[in-house]
Amino acid sequence: MTHGKAMFSYATTDLRRLVWTSMAVLLILTGVTTLIVWLVYSPHKPRFTVVGAAIYDLNTTSPPIISTTMQFTIVTRNPNRRVSIYYDRLSAFISYRNQEITLPTELPPLFHERHSTVTLSPILGGGAVPVSMEVENGLVMDEAYGVVGLRLVLLGRLRWKAGPFRSGHYGVYVKCDMLVGLKKGFVGQVPLLGSPGCSVDI
Repeated sequence: MTHGKAMFSYATTDLRRLVWTSMAVLLILTGVTTLIVWLVYSPHKPRFTVVGAAIYDLNTTSPPIISTTMQFTIVTRNPNRRVSIYYDRLSAFISYRNQEITLPTELPPLFHERHSTVTLSPILGGGAVPVSMEVENGLVMDEAYGVVGLRLVLLGRLRWKAGPFRSGHYGVYVKCDMLVGLKKGFVGQVPLLGSPGCSVDI
């Protein structure tokens, strides 16, 4: 009887050892596979560049309120050869001297194919936005000088797609600082001074 109990105990121990070994091997294989997939498909950030700007309206009133309508042409490039990008949510606004001068505008969802380029031309503004006296006075001086510094901001959420696999959602924050040549009362296409690239945080 004792001998039978000992045999059962050895068998149970061997079974547990086999289960734990199998689990350890499975975890190691999973980790290695995940690492290989990441190394192969490691996604690079998309790139954004502003290539055109138009200002159709830019007025200030007292108390300080700005009413403006602007359009920007943005080229975004997906540098990944194996990874596509889904932008499930994307909005844009313009700021001047760190204050928003347009309300956020929702952009349509965007699917960005692998290693491709997409052009966006959102129209921003159209409503009145209260601002500080610093913004109003700065805008008057900059327009008199003929150069206005603006910031285009894109906010949203994206997912990476590699083959049949999709990642979870990641927040994306794009900031494009630019100088535009603008005199008071001018309407239409305005020159971009320099080549305004954009910083992208994910």
